[in-house]
Amino acid sequence: MNLFELMETSGSAMEAERMRAEVVAANMANAETTRTAQGGPYRRQEVVFAAGRGDPDFLDSMTSATENAGAGTMASAALPTLGLPDGTAVASGVHIAQVVQDPSPPLKRYDPGHPDAGPDGYVAYPDINPLTEMVDLMGATRAYELNGSAVQAEKGMIASALEIAKS
Repeated sequence: MNLFELMETSGSAMEAERMRAEVVAANMANAETTRTAQGGPYRRQEVVFAAGRGDPDFLDSMTSATENAGAGTMASAALPTLGLPDGTAVASGVHIAQVVQDPSPPLKRYDPGHPDAGPDGYVAYPDINPLTEMVDLMGATRAYELNGSAVQAEKGMIASALEIAKS
């Protein structure tokens, strides 16, 4: 793996963490939403990460193009890979595999005057805990910052390598 591939890996992680932060923000913004277009209260969303670049058709096309191009060509460096201990190569990076709804049931609060109250006077609210959301947001922010620091370190390594090459 060369230094530019390391930047691509960190960049894909930064993109995934940005999406995670957006999902957390949407959860917090909808913590009191009792009625959605689908009916019922808002459902908390969670991000599922997966290794690799995402679109498997594209990944397969790039892998076959790389194998057909042979070593030493530009195409053989097109797909960043990490070698596993058994010698298998896998695509590096991370992507959002899916955004799923939290399966937990809504919270019931007694509020007979609310327009969305049932016949028993209870209103269904999303099961969103602001503390959990803040912890998730802090985790996404820290991971984003760490990947940004990794990119900065990689840029420093590239600059140092260029300085060595000049002399």
